[in-house]
Amino acid sequence: MEEEKVRLYKIAFIYLKNEEDALEVFQETVYKAFISIKNLKEDRYFSTWLTRILINTAFDHLKRKKRIIPMDREVLERKTDQYVTDNNDSYLLDAIMELDEKYKTVLILRYYQDYTIKQIAEILDCPEGTVKTNIHRGVNQLREKVKEECVNE
Repeated sequence: MEEEKVRLYKIAFIYLKNEEDALEVFQETVYKAFISIKNLKEDRYFSTWLTRILINTAFDHLKRKKRIIPMDREVLERKTDQYVTDNNDSYLLDAIMELDEKYKTVLILRYYQDYTIKQIAEILDCPEGTVKTNIHRGVNQLREKVKEECVNE
């Protein structure tokens, strides 16, 4: 668990965008893993098993909170300015977070956590072809979303 904690926290933070919530989800994940460790069939899948628990816990947490954060034009402009001047990818991450869950998950795991297609398929317990399709469709939706936002400005 010691080797996994930083990586798990980063994933939780990407989903929740809040330190307290990310820590809460991380702790809940550790608890769930401890309770159900007997269900893990092979030790080599420990990391992917933990990641799956974390993602499901993060989704549950988001559903419970059902957060809606109203943003006015001023806040959006500050975020855009920060993106342009600091050269970070918060603008892109915001766009990813607006996608459907299946696309959001594969894009975060692939491009922010550097998992391979095979690893993502193991984490999500689905075929590699499905992961590839979801990545492709997610990138296309993201491309359209970013294009729309550029036109609307």
